[in-house]
Amino acid sequence: MTSLANKTLFITGASRGIGLAIALRAARDGANVAIAAKTTEPHPKLPGTIFTAAEEIEAAGGKALPLSVDVRDEAQVAAALAQTAEKFGGLDIVVNNASAIALGDSQTIDMKRFDLMHQINARGSYMTAKLAVPYLAKAENPHILMLSPPLDMKEKWFAAHTAYSMAKFGMSLAVLGLAGELRGKGIAVNALWPRTTIATAAVNNLLGGAQLMRASRKPEIMGDAAHAIFVSPARETTGQFFIDDVLLASRGVTDFDVYRADPTSPLAPDFFVPEDTPVPEGVSLKPLA
Repeated sequence: MTSLANKTLFITGASRGIGLAIALRAARDGANVAIAAKTTEPHPKLPGTIFTAAEEIEAAGGKALPLSVDVRDEAQVAAALAQTAEKFGGLDIVVNNASAIALGDSQTIDMKRFDLMHQINARGSYMTAKLAVPYLAKAENPHILMLSPPLDMKEKWFAAHTAYSMAKFGMSLAVLGLAGELRGKGIAVNALWPRTTIATAAVNNLLGGAQLMRASRKPEIMGDAAHAIFVSPARETTGQFFIDDVLLASRGVTDFDVYRADPTSPLAPDFFVPEDTPVPEGVSLKPLA
């Protein structure tokens, strides 16, 4: 399979950033996309709503279903999945992209923020996957994708921001377990993570502002990498923790400079990328000459 034409995707947090990039890549194939996110009104610091995302998806060639969903709410998630399957005649792919981030040590992060990150990241992703299984079990090539890192259990990934790391690695633990649980049903469960920071609102507002945005790759690299996973046979591609450029290189991509937000800026490595991750030929973190 090389196209997602007529396939149905349910993407959490798809109103902007990586989630929207994944949606737009699928839309160019003629896919159906349910946008499950909270933003229904314009935000002064966050671009896009579920409705503007729907407009972009349809302009790209897909069909869109904007759904106001809080991934912490079981009833809302269940209803949104049911509505998606009813409108499009089934469900093929679930992308758990919605995520909350707050960086700080144990003395900085209060328990309200701790709970929020775990409710959205680990619990929300697990619950969405769980509730989607009955629909995915009927699909021809079903996939669940978590936007979460490889399970590299090193102190350095936790010490500075234990609460956030626990929440993100909780998503990856769900990949490990659900891949084994669902293998017999033919439902693939994988994780995808970027080698570098990605130019999103979270990076701009919470992590490093304009400087880090220039040192990032565009969200399109994650859209292309996710697409490569979704067109792979689900029974043969499961339980994997993919790094974006390694995956794309294995599919024949050789030019990664097109994904740079600013070719004159060095690229910034993301959290959680294992030190032994191979660097594909043609990939450099240095600025272009």
